[in-house]
Amino acid sequence: MAIEVEIGTGPVSFDDVVAVARHQAAVRLSDSARSAMAASRAVVQGLAADTIPHYGVSTGFGALATRHIPAESRTQLQRSLIRSHAAGSGPEVETEVVRALMLLRLSTLATGHTGVRPVIADTYAALLNAGLTPVVHEYGSLGCSGDLAPLAHCALAIMGEGELRDRYGVRRHTADALPEYGIEPVELVEKEGLALINGTDGMLGMLILAITDLRRLLITADLATSMSVEGLLGTDDVFADDLQRLRPHPGQSISAGNLRRLMADSPIRESHRDPAACTRVQDAYSLRCAPQVNGAARDTVDHAETVALRELASAIDNPVVTDDGRVESNGNFHGAPIAYVLDFLAIVTADVASMSERRTDRFLDKARSNGLPPFLADDPGVDSGHMIAQYTQAAIVSELKRLANPASADSIPSSAMQEDHVSMGWSAARKLRRAIDGLTRVLAIELLTAARGLELRAPLDPSPASRAVISELRKHTQGPGPDRFLAPEIEAAVSVVAEGRAVAAAQGVVGELG
Repeated sequence: MAIEVEIGTGPVSFDDVVAVARHQAAVRLSDSARSAMAASRAVVQGLAADTIPHYGVSTGFGALATRHIPAESRTQLQRSLIRSHAAGSGPEVETEVVRALMLLRLSTLATGHTGVRPVIADTYAALLNAGLTPVVHEYGSLGCSGDLAPLAHCALAIMGEGELRDRYGVRRHTADALPEYGIEPVELVEKEGLALINGTDGMLGMLILAITDLRRLLITADLATSMSVEGLLGTDDVFADDLQRLRPHPGQSISAGNLRRLMADSPIRESHRDPAACTRVQDAYSLRCAPQVNGAARDTVDHAETVALRELASAIDNPVVTDDGRVESNGNFHGAPIAYVLDFLAIVTADVASMSERRTDRFLDKARSNGLPPFLADDPGVDSGHMIAQYTQAAIVSELKRLANPASADSIPSSAMQEDHVSMGWSAARKLRRAIDGLTRVLAIELLTAARGLELRAPLDPSPASRAVISELRKHTQGPGPDRFLAPEIEAAVSVVAEGRAVAAAQGVVGELG
């Protein structure tokens, strides 16, 4: 993981965003970025002296764009813009989201298309490098014109106002914290306030983090599937490569390939491979069709990544300084492209979780588990086993179905009908984060249940990959036995999934999974 990310005139990468957002990597502005910012600033300064009004330079904003602002009032105009737009409410947004948002706004400033002075970018970089994170709130963005309120709370910090969290997580007044790190507040001049808030950076940052998480979770879903198919005495024949090629979706092929490798060399599977000893013709859909679901989810993530990469290569501002020196209004701040894929991902997250819950339920039903005790209980009737763990899954899945309702299908007009159609992309991103947390928990419970079911098949052993995952889980959880306080074991399994340790354990046996 990079310990320093260079910000130039081109796009940052997914890895750059994750490094800065989650691993506190430092940032550094390139010389080319400084030159580009200086050049575009010169264009804006030329317009500032013009007697003709120019939006964002010598006028008001939004529905007030028709008012010409005299030169002596423009510093106050920028200050008022940020203060008034820093109107968020509700719970604090996570530090990783705010750091991603700040990095992406800094990256846009560095393109030289926004007309800000290099000192603005320097101050953003200084906040990131000092581990100072402005307090941003859950509510306030309609996703058009960009993430106004969240970005305004960040802009407020470089003015020396508002509140922030220091690198130790302590909430402090910005004016008290900046001097300790040698950071000087800046006074915004023409165009700069607008350039700091007209962006899709919040929703884009959350999209990149979500794609990163879903890549790992979809491998985990394949892993949980393979353990469930094994433990329920299902067949891996349906995952054969020639069958998958009959429907050539890329994600489906990857998922089926993972399942074949994860189930390889399983004594449990070999125990019922002979058709004479196994009378079942077909497995349930939640087992047989897992590559089709997990694979389609992968293909949706691939599409979302394509959109995110395009957005990373964009310079979002309004107005924008063009390569030939024009300053033009535009609609590039509208969040629809990002909002749509955020909603797509919430849908597939809910569906992958729904299938996982169905596999867990099969383990617990004596009529469908192929010889396992009811609820995997040690003494059924006295013990309840994993009965209520499945209730927890079911409650989460029900919530995920509600979160799958698209935010981007909604719009609510604002700014005296000037902004009469908005994307709701920020809301789509916020609910996707909750959905990803839910999927993590659902998969963790399936892994716990499948591990218990596989151990109850003793003396038969599961596949080497399954054994490795069970070994990792058993560092933090107990195996089959009488009922015990289950919530801590579920949380331990959640950590194993969220930190990638389940996937790492399996890959230590079968190599890199797709």
